[in-house]
Amino acid sequence: MSLHQQLKSELKDAMRAKDTTRLTVIRGLLTAFTNELVAQKKKPDEELDDEGAFAVLTRASKQRKDSIEQFEKGNRSDLAENEQKELEIIEGYLPEMMSREEVEKIVTEKKNKLGIDDPSKKGQLMGMVMKELKGKADGAVVKDVVDSLFG
Repeated sequence: MSLHQQLKSELKDAMRAKDTTRLTVIRGLLTAFTNELVAQKKKPDEELDDEGAFAVLTRASKQRKDSIEQFEKGNRSDLAENEQKELEIIEGYLPEMMSREEVEKIVTEKKNKLGIDDPSKKGQLMGMVMKELKGKADGAVVKDVVDSLFG
């Protein structure tokens, strides 16, 4: 079962359970899937492949994290708490992210393999690593690791 189909079936389950937070999140994700299909010049009633679905989920997760940060800066813990609940639901559909140690190992290997010692080329290293770890590691963690190697 694809992720798109899974969300459609879980939408019905959330309706039956009257789980409003989960229902809101799933509806939002299904709408984002439809928008992604339209952006790819496909029909809105088609199904998004898992790679596209993970891209949408990653964007939604990042949006929630940014919102939480902004709400906490504005002393709106009530809104940050709601965003946190939504983030937990979204992260339940995302694959497990790599740990910082695993990312450090891969970044170090890639750095040595490419022979990059010049700090001005860390953007190039970052791009290569992100391409390899697409969807497996958080970009902020990768950036932090790359910066620490050239720090």
